[in-house]
Formats: sequence, C-alpha cells, structure tokens
Amino acid sequence: MARVKSSANFELFSELFKDVSLSSDESMVNQIHRVLWDLITTTRLLPGQLLSEKELSESLNASRTPVREALIRLEEAGLVYVVPKSGTYVTPVRISTYIEACFIRLQLEIGSARRAAERFADYQSDEDLNDIIDLQTQALKDDDYSRFFILDEKLHQSIFRIAGVAGVWDVLRRTQSEVYRIRHLKREYQLRHGARVLKAHQRIVDSISACDPDAAEAAMIEHLGPLEREVEQLTAFPELLKFIEQQNTDIPRSRRRAN
Repeated sequence: MARVKSSANFELFSELFKDVSLSSDESMVNQIHRVLWDLITTTRLLPGQLLSEKELSESLNASRTPVREALIRLEEAGLVYVVPKSGTYVTPVRISTYIEACFIRLQLEIGSARRAAERFADYQSDEDLNDIIDLQTQALKDDDYSRFFILDEKLHQSIFRIAGVAGVWDVLRRTQSEVYRIRHLKREYQLRHGARVLKAHQRIVDSISACDPDAAEAAMIEHLGPLEREVEQLTAFPELLKFIEQQNTDIPRSRRRAN
C-alpha cells in the first residue's frame, strides 16, 4: 500500500477529529497522544499514513508544539517513524512485535487470573464480572464490535483490579498496540470469534468466582492460547497476512535496515 498523499490528509483528519474536543483541564500532549494512539491502534489511521504536524494541529485546533511532542511519544512506542525530509508515518504492522506483545500479555494475564482467584473470597466491590459478560453478550447480538472490544478490555482490567495489581494493567496496555491493531484488522477482514471469546470469558470468571487458581490459570491460557496458535491463525488467513506483509514492503529502505 503506497503511503497516503498529503493532499488528502486534511480532509481525512477533519473527518476523524470532528468529534474530538480538547480540554484546557488536561495536558494537550496527553490528549493528542491518546487520540492518535486510539486512531492508530484501531487502524482508522492505516500503516503508511503521513502525519503532518501542520495538518494535525489545524485539524485539532491545537498548536504544533503539543502535536510534535505527541508524535515523539508515538515514535518511542513504535507506532510512527520519521523519514528525513519526508515526514512522519504510521508504522507497518510487525509480526515479530505482535508475537512479543502476545507473550507479555499471556504471562501477565495468567498471573492476574491466578491471583484474582486467590483473593476473590475477600474482595469487596460492587463490581460484578458476570455483568460485564452480559453486556458483552448484548453487544455481540447487536453486532457492535467496538462496544464488544471496550467491554473485553474492561473485563480483563477488572481481573487485574481484583488481583490487587491494577497498575500492572496500565503497564501491559502500553505494550499491546500491535495486538490491538491486528485484532482490529481481523475484524475488518471478518475474522470474528465473539461467541468463542464469551465462552472463554465465562470460564475464567467462573473459576475466579470459585476461588480456584489452577482453573483460572488454565482458563486464561486456553483463552489467550500459546504463541504458536497466534502464528497459525495469521497464516490461515492469507489475505490478512498479505496486507500485513505489503505494509512492510512500503517502509523506506533506511527504515528496513534499522529494523
């Protein structure tokens, strides 16, 4: 896929940012970073998209300084890259980074599920994990996959909170940008497993509620699966894999050598 030309950028950004309202009550850098991070990880900003400081600042009604700082953060996170004398672009999806992110997630999620089951009997909260699953079930019936994804995140975040390590969820989330991108690409390519996810979530919640750490760990492993399964799933869908590989061929030569 060729990089998107600048002439079309302002119109694209205006559409993407039409409902964005930046607040003076929070750091402009944080807000712009969050907006761009969300757009990239949900693939509304595709790999290869040129991100012009000038066009972004005009579309967001913000000065160029916070836009520049937000782009620097995104570069540090590996979501954008800079081509000298050309501009800043959204990075291609990288399978190696995706596998590494899956490994990190698997290890931390296993630990959180086990610890949540160990602590559940003494956990005091009005939060009910089954309520989240009920909402996910309704989102699936409504074919609302954006809502389904938000609730998916909420369930896993709640497990970390029950485990007493809520801050670890924030650390984990910062490593998962490639997982989020591939998850959304799967949705775009109609590779959806909502019903299977719901069953897996129910097994995890039932095990935690039963205060059974071994069952909770096994259920989480079954839900997230081994790394080999992630690779097999990607290779089983040649159109998606072809799209991902095409993005990598569009990186400038200097960038490919750096990787």
